Amino acid sequence: MEKSKATSHYLSNPELSAFAGQMALILKAGISSLEGIAILKDDSSDKKYHSVLMSIQKEMHQSGYLYKALEKSGSFPPYMVQMTRIGEETGNLDTVMESLSFHYNREEQIRRNTINSVVYPALMTAIMLAVILVLIVRVMPIFEQVFRELGAVITGPALLFINAGKFLRTYGITILLICAIILIGGLFSTTFEGGKKFWHNVGRHFRGIRKGYEEITICRFASAMSMAIASGLTPEQGLYLTMDLNEDADFDKKLHKVHDELSEGTSFSQCLLNNGIFSGLYAKMTVVGAKTGTLDTVLAQIADLCQEQVDRRLNNRLAAIEPVLAIILSLIVGAILFSVMFPLLGIMSSL
Repeated sequence: MEKSKATSHYLSNPELSAFAGQMALILKAGISSLEGIAILKDDSSDKKYHSVLMSIQKEMHQSGYLYKALEKSGSFPPYMVQMTRIGEETGNLDTVMESLSFHYNREEQIRRNTINSVVYPALMTAIMLAVILVLIVRVMPIFEQVFRELGAVITGPALLFINAGKFLRTYGITILLICAIILIGGLFSTTFEGGKKFWHNVGRHFRGIRKGYEEITICRFASAMSMAIASGLTPEQGLYLTMDLNEDADFDKKLHKVHDELSEGTSFSQCLLNNGIFSGLYAKMTVVGAKTGTLDTVLAQIADLCQEQVDRRLNNRLAAIEPVLAIILSLIVGAILFSVMFPLLGIMSSL
């Protein structure tokens, strides 16, 4: 199926979650969706958001459907538009909006955790490199001058560090500019679909990152399927909608196989097990949920468990990074200082 295109024009996950949550409260209070949009518009102080609500209100006056208004505004992702349509057609729009609020709140948590797992190590590494650079560029020349005044010749590792400092003093700005261009280019590439796929494929070559990708993908899948089935869709219909959320090429192949097996009459839980979507505890939970008619609840529980597992893995990784980087920094600084201190102590003792 066709994937959604660039999402830069969509509302952010917190905005989508807030909109859906507010609409759920309004609808549960017995207020129509059109009146609800008018209430949100009057209470909005954000110009961009106010403009979006005005567009929705105008379209609803013409079509009478919220999902058409959301789609025409261009500010809501296809998945939310389709789920809203299902909610309107089945008469449980309030429940769908409540589920959407929770869904996009979860998406925001995943996004923040992913950013934290990258930003914190990068920041710690930058600080470590800054300390080493200051030591090589500023401190080592002082030791070189001391050796020169004592009439000694620097050799071995100390000479290597001093020459590295001279090289950085000469070409440091050029190197810094090149690194900045590479960094900015890398960050800019993530705003395009091709760039995201490239970095995703790079990350999949590392076992720890690949495992994190798989857990996040399963979490999103379970959450979206739970919401779809709770809204009255069949597993096959829910799977079709959920496939549009997936960004993992390998997982997408599995979902297509699941879709084919479902079309042949295989049970949904068995399809998930056959294609490795769920395994172990999650697979058993899905089988029980299918037999007891509580598959939507079970999938929501699986999404919660996956979220907890992702959070725990990221927290453990971040907790381990700080001492590891501190140890590496200590070893490098120690190696640099000892490379000049030992020869200097030998010269001083011979005087």
